Amino acid sequence: MQTPHDSSPFQSFWMGGYECTDQLNISGNRVDLINATHHLSRLKTDYEDIKDFDITTVREGIRWSHVEKQPYQYDFSVVQTMLAEGKSNGIQQIWDICHFGYPDDLSPLHPHFTKRFVGICRAFVEFYRSEYPADVLIVTPINEVSFISWLGGEAAGTTPYCTGQGWTIKYELMRAYIAGIKAIKELDPSIRILTTEPIVNIVPPLFANKAEIEEAAKAHEEQFQALDILVGRICPELGGSPDLLDMMGVNFYYNNQWVVGFNEFLPWLNEEEDLRWRPLSALLTDAYNRYNKPIVLTETSHPKEDRPLWIDFVTNECFKAIQQGIPFWGICLYPIIDRPDWDNLTYWHQSGLWDEVQHVSGTTVRLLNEPYANALRKSQRLIYQIDNPSNRRSH
Repeated sequence: MQTPHDSSPFQSFWMGGYECTDQLNISGNRVDLINATHHLSRLKTDYEDIKDFDITTVREGIRWSHVEKQPYQYDFSVVQTMLAEGKSNGIQQIWDICHFGYPDDLSPLHPHFTKRFVGICRAFVEFYRSEYPADVLIVTPINEVSFISWLGGEAAGTTPYCTGQGWTIKYELMRAYIAGIKAIKELDPSIRILTTEPIVNIVPPLFANKAEIEEAAKAHEEQFQALDILVGRICPELGGSPDLLDMMGVNFYYNNQWVVGFNEFLPWLNEEEDLRWRPLSALLTDAYNRYNKPIVLTETSHPKEDRPLWIDFVTNECFKAIQQGIPFWGICLYPIIDRPDWDNLTYWHQSGLWDEVQHVSGTTVRLLNEPYANALRKSQRLIYQIDNPSNRRSH
């Protein structure tokens, strides 16, 4: 049986994430960021570029809404192309089954949702194993249940466009998540499950009263609901258990610490020494102590000119966590290439290692952000000092 101190299954400590959301956006339009970022048409170049930074493990998505146009009818031809390109370039691909997008006829509130999700999980495993029977396969069933249940259930920002239904959507997503993992493991027990949930710090306002302190504590605790369901701590009727969680992925951005109610964000450098602010290393320690599973920073980035400062900040915090003995297996730059905003496809975040730059001819090109690249190389040198095989440079 796997223990938290098993060796890392990742080919490289440093990873790249390609934005793959295929959701319906706030306007009800289907987005497809794998195509919008030109990643599909530039697969070979993208994979060659990242190897210059010792990145040979990436996060990709199958795009459920594209694979299953009709119920229980699957087309993995694009995934097959991506797999082949990964293989030819020596790239290990971690696969999201559902990255915010569902088929046109589904939402988490649909009575067939869990059956259909189990179906796509089984179909993907059978397809993958027919192509590569002996590979190490790492799967994320549903990306960021905590966030998508809020976006679709409280903010009406995607399917099913609700308010006041966040818990119900989270519950139904986790029902499908658990059933999907069980189907995956039944077909192939060697497949590793990597969760990807935000890690946050929610605090009371300054000079808070007792009610505000309690409200903030409750909101902070709710970030763990999805994983608590997965491991069976709450909602045991859904069938969760600790053996369904192999590796814990946490997503952390510059705005992951805020005053309850989204009234104010705590600046990530904490230059004013706000005592409510908590170091990322402390948040990682909390998560590890809660679940006792290996950790991966599965998403992190910062827009524009602060990218170099951000990767330096994050790496130092992860270094502290490793020094404290946490089995910490990797940092994923997400996105590795720039992405547009899914609610406004003309606005690009400028948060990747490569920017998308429009040429005078009207075509777009990848342009390496040199300050970010230099800061990344410095950060890599820090991590590679650690005498731990899971954190060394891959060859």
